[in-house]
Amino acid sequence: MNKNFPRRDFIKNASTLIAGGLLLPSETLKASNIFGSTKKRFAIVGTGDRGSGMWGKDIVKTYGDSIEFVGMCDKNSGRVNAAKKIMGVTCPTFTNFEKMMLEAKPEVLIVTTVDATHSEFIIRGMELGADIITEKPMTTDEVKCQSILDAEKRTGKKVTVAFNYRYSPQRAKMYEMLRAGAIGKITSVDFHWYLDVHHGADYFRRWHRLRENSGSLWVHKATHHFDLLNWWIDSDPEEVFAYGALEHYGKANSFRGENCRTCVHKDSCKFHFDITKNQRYVDLYVNNESFDGYLRDGCVFKEDINIFDKMNASIKYKNGVQVSYSLITYAPYEGYRIAFNGTEGRLEAWIQEKNPTTNVDYDEFIYTKNFGKPEFIKVTKTEGGHGGGDNLMKEMLFKTGKQDDLKQKAGTRDGALSCLIGIAARNSCDSGKPIRIKDLTTIEPQIQKVYATPS
Repeated sequence: MNKNFPRRDFIKNASTLIAGGLLLPSETLKASNIFGSTKKRFAIVGTGDRGSGMWGKDIVKTYGDSIEFVGMCDKNSGRVNAAKKIMGVTCPTFTNFEKMMLEAKPEVLIVTTVDATHSEFIIRGMELGADIITEKPMTTDEVKCQSILDAEKRTGKKVTVAFNYRYSPQRAKMYEMLRAGAIGKITSVDFHWYLDVHHGADYFRRWHRLRENSGSLWVHKATHHFDLLNWWIDSDPEEVFAYGALEHYGKANSFRGENCRTCVHKDSCKFHFDITKNQRYVDLYVNNESFDGYLRDGCVFKEDINIFDKMNASIKYKNGVQVSYSLITYAPYEGYRIAFNGTEGRLEAWIQEKNPTTNVDYDEFIYTKNFGKPEFIKVTKTEGGHGGGDNLMKEMLFKTGKQDDLKQKAGTRDGALSCLIGIAARNSCDSGKPIRIKDLTTIEPQIQKVYATPS
């Protein structure tokens, strides 16, 4: 890892603890009632903004009657203690992952660390008796991906991948119409995602800017979109050919600094970010820089940036569907355009997020039958991040008895195939050649999607 992420003792061998008798039998790990509580025992590793917020404070607030946090871990001792205050919990905090797992004995481990480390915590968490909920992407390369698949099979534990975009009402409505045959057989898809100069730039000032941390935005960000495609199309990807370039951020600029707070160009730089205006970021990051040197307000023009800021891919699916996909990170607005072409019609949408000129409580898309007139379909918005998907996903994961009628709950096969498209695209950019999905892991692409979801 880079200098901002010294790993050292974060994950240590458990032999000493085992020798000391702290490792309980597997039967004991499964019996949560021995702790005198009927609540399900949760732990979290990675306590940054996402971990302490959506997977921390929000869960405690909404599902605290059935879920109990028994451990929190982060390599940054200052940040994990700040996150504990944000979440409002009393559980122990750790900087050693093995120690947390052996002492806290969680039934479920939530993984929200740097993407490239997901596989280590997922695999070791399962080996130590926990089911896993992991943020997307599940991992960042094909070797780590295969290791997770093997570990799940070996341990008998289950991994759930948090694909919140599946749950937003508009995207769910599209899924229902496509599955009902509204446009006949899907033949091709045009999918173009636009990150604006605020959100898009943020990936280049954080740890995501380094491929070795994030796998590039082909993996970290586009995994969201590739999972939607796999789910909507109801088939597995077969081959990917892609282009990518870094031409707006990084070395492309004539000036740069270390971070925004100390930069001599902050009065003239359009990308200046004043982190001190966000008290949550100050508490989590600024106040804890001395522990690991991580700068949340890093310069978007640093010369070490090695991810792409514009990307295009052609994706061929096993059932014959062809996809044209693009991602840009410096658009003037945030949103996406998508169109499904079929033998009997077309389904299309243009969603502009965070649009101050639009104050409506619905998302809209257009359905047109061949030889027919366009029909405008309105879908009521719901509260919460990612188009309302965050809250609806947590209901599915944490409320008992929820039926998964739309196959929204994602397991390791879904997690693998989504990140494998991004991995294949990245490899294609590097090699100039098309990449076959079946050459990356033992997963054999199927004409119709295989749903092997977690329990």
